[in-house]
Amino acid sequence: MKTSHRFLSALLGLAATAASVSAEPLKIAYSDWPGWVAWEIAIQKGWFKDEGVEVDFQWFDYVPSMDAYVAGKVDAVTMTNGDALVTGATGKPSVCIVINDYSNGNDMIVGAPGIESLKDLKGKKVGVEEGFVDHLLLLTGLEKNGMKPEDVTVVNTPTNETPQVLASKAVDAIGAWQPSSGQALKAVPGSKPIFTSADVPGIIYDGLYVSPESLEKHKDDWAKIMKVWYKVADYIRDEENLDDALKILSARVKITPEEYEPFLKGTYILTLDEALERWKKTDGLGSIYGSSKIVDDFNLKFGVYEKSQDIDKYLDPSLTKAFAGSKD
Repeated sequence: MKTSHRFLSALLGLAATAASVSAEPLKIAYSDWPGWVAWEIAIQKGWFKDEGVEVDFQWFDYVPSMDAYVAGKVDAVTMTNGDALVTGATGKPSVCIVINDYSNGNDMIVGAPGIESLKDLKGKKVGVEEGFVDHLLLLTGLEKNGMKPEDVTVVNTPTNETPQVLASKAVDAIGAWQPSSGQALKAVPGSKPIFTSADVPGIIYDGLYVSPESLEKHKDDWAKIMKVWYKVADYIRDEENLDDALKILSARVKITPEEYEPFLKGTYILTLDEALERWKKTDGLGSIYGSSKIVDDFNLKFGVYEKSQDIDKYLDPSLTKAFAGSKD
């Protein structure tokens, strides 16, 4: 019996649909940082469905998001370039395919009342989570002010506890990122930022890090996710969309748009062209490669891990470059 082409096409179409329905969505852990909360815009507006890619964004606190990734519960996680190195050295490697932003003021060293500058901290205590990005921010600030690490006493403090520790007067300053840094400023009247990531732009890059296995197996889907990100970046950078963007982002973290606006201003969301510049393999903070090398040196010096990491294995600009090329 002959089978018509039309019937075969229908069968193939049904098979493709069934495969699509049964395919597991790509699981992404994200957390409370403006450059990662920004993915919520694409989720709310259905842009992943428009691209034909199934994703499952799962909301975590930051450290548990990395734990979930190491445990294999998700395919990807949003984290800083420095924390990606720590996660890879001590748990499970990952590959950055999207540079969302760099911190532009949200990471802060906050001084108690009477502390006007980093130099005022000589001989005093600073509450900061050792080995995390704001420990690096503190040490960088000290160096830029002609000081040494030994000039302050670091009190190892979980980042989410820094506002309470500053308020308790157990320390003279804290290092934290938003929202904890902002909470510290509110909790202690008269406190102020004395050094921030805006003073060293590029010291902290925030990205989407994918497991190497998932990236190899689902490269086309990850390319679609990367493409959606730049739709988000363009949307959020357009002043006409600011009110809508703030409404979406603030709702995700359950505060008002007015409260959220300073957080967004302290985060430099990168356009495609700006990201391409940051993907260039150069020294210094203007490149994610240079920034990651600085963090690797820091991690080795302070015993966060024992062996220098191969920076190139953590970074893959190929999807971004291919997308940029397709737009030319």
